[in-house]
Amino acid sequence: MLAVGLMSGTSLDGIDAALIETDGEAQVRAVAFRGEPFSDAARAQLAEATALALAFERPRASPPLVAAEELITRTHVLAVQKLLRDAGVAATDVGVIGFHGQTVAHRPDRRWTWQIGDGQAMANVTGITTVADFRSADVAAGGQGAPLLPVYHAALAAGLHKPVAVLNLGGVANVTMIGADGELAAFDTGPANGLIDSWMEQETGERFDRDGALAAQGQVDQGILTAMLDHPFFAAPYPKSLDRNDFTIQPVRGLSAADGAATLTAFTAATVAEGLRLLPQAPRRLLVAGGGRLNPTLMAMLAQHTGLTPEPVDALGWNGDGLEAEGFAYMAVRTLKGLPISFPGTTGAPQAMAGGTVFRPKG
Repeated sequence: MLAVGLMSGTSLDGIDAALIETDGEAQVRAVAFRGEPFSDAARAQLAEATALALAFERPRASPPLVAAEELITRTHVLAVQKLLRDAGVAATDVGVIGFHGQTVAHRPDRRWTWQIGDGQAMANVTGITTVADFRSADVAAGGQGAPLLPVYHAALAAGLHKPVAVLNLGGVANVTMIGADGELAAFDTGPANGLIDSWMEQETGERFDRDGALAAQGQVDQGILTAMLDHPFFAAPYPKSLDRNDFTIQPVRGLSAADGAATLTAFTAATVAEGLRLLPQAPRRLLVAGGGRLNPTLMAMLAQHTGLTPEPVDALGWNGDGLEAEGFAYMAVRTLKGLPISFPGTTGAPQAMAGGTVFRPKG
């Protein structure tokens, strides 16, 4: 069926909307993709809501969170409408929307995770069955609720020589290993673009380090880097996952803008290398998706730290910007078919688990 997938990541840069044709199993064909950036006002509103949500012991309604959820739902509905308009596809021809929503807090240690976005409103306005709340069932069962993309990575990589690793560099970095026997292992490796973006915004007013240019001008502070790597998360066995705010830029405060950018970029690369060493099989290839693949300085540091040549997934004909959105379209189809989306080796779920809540259009 035709399926729409929606993803707005922890970097708060905007919405990725993808249209694919899939059976939720072996067949996948990308049809269309659209990126919708958030306005500065929307980013500020979502950042405020995230800061508030992190202070809660449990998810609960509050006016800023309610307003942020309305914003997320409204902007995602518009993204769907624009995507279908550009693709020349009628809403009546689409079988399902996979609506991830915006993560405002991720606390699997407390058995909860919180993605805002109203699945019922999405279904009602678009007239398309919508799957949302992909992570909660996994977390409630004792899983990490992340990463969820491995099942989609495995479908895309079906024809590749294994073992292969797929690295996603968004706000947080996560890696999927697809073993020679089809075994899946996946986990968050550490911050990816999130800390670098925060540093850039504080030091330069820019939203990110375009082309890694500032980091390329700086020197890595090895003492600070070593201290940052001395964190129990990196040596802990997987499955494991992070909240975007579990690490901060505090350790590099006092460095020049360039040296801070270089040190944080090296931190991302070094934590990926630490993660690869935890995998049960050493990957032959390192395929890279997400915004970080467009940062030549980060890619060079990845090569230095991992001993592998990081390859942007675009070289395989995959959409390096749209992979996550496509993945949630794929998982939405799996949810409709009762197929699992998380597994013991990817999230630590007790068994392969279905996930997501289905919302049918009303009215």
